[in-house]
Amino acid sequence: MSVGILGTKLGMTQIFNEAGVSIPVTVIQAGPCTITQIKTKETDGYSAIQVGYSEVKPKALNKPLLGHLAKSSAPALRHLNEYHIDNPSDYALGQQLKADLFTQGQVVDVSGTSIGRGFAGNQKRNNFGRGPMSHGSKNHREPGSIGAGTTPGRVYPGKRMAGRLGGKRTTIRKLTIERIYPERNLLLIKGAIPGKPGSLVNILPTKKVGK
Repeated sequence: MSVGILGTKLGMTQIFNEAGVSIPVTVIQAGPCTITQIKTKETDGYSAIQVGYSEVKPKALNKPLLGHLAKSSAPALRHLNEYHIDNPSDYALGQQLKADLFTQGQVVDVSGTSIGRGFAGNQKRNNFGRGPMSHGSKNHREPGSIGAGTTPGRVYPGKRMAGRLGGKRTTIRKLTIERIYPERNLLLIKGAIPGKPGSLVNILPTKKVGK
């Protein structure tokens, strides 16, 4: 159980290490996030903190949510998220969580919504091979057979076929933080993360699996 942070994916670039090797990185605007609620086992049955991110105009939110945010003196925030922790007493209402929550070289998990690609065929969606390209084959990108005939007389559930691709909650695990710029709340994380530039991401320290 550990605290993470919400952020915005800004895009990708590359940096160079001491050996001159190029490293592809994703730039993330990490926070600042405001702690809007502290939950304890006595009051809520579990221990967690709720954080808010991305300030908006008050008219964009309804009155119950504005009243909830007012308890922590937080501005109107678009996104709220909970992090389960063991020590809620270490945090205070209205406290700011920023990029310095992490350290350079730390391994994190990044979650976001993958880019939606609409209705896609089998080759693009499931990495299937194509049919013969010779003249008269009439089976270049067709799905082909999807099951037997009389027995079982139906298509089994879960058959990989054409359909909606992307637009789903996705987590990329064990990514390394290459650089941190705390004065600008920027994280440079090695590799690609889900979503398009401007999308919301959730960054959490990777859980260590015990023996």
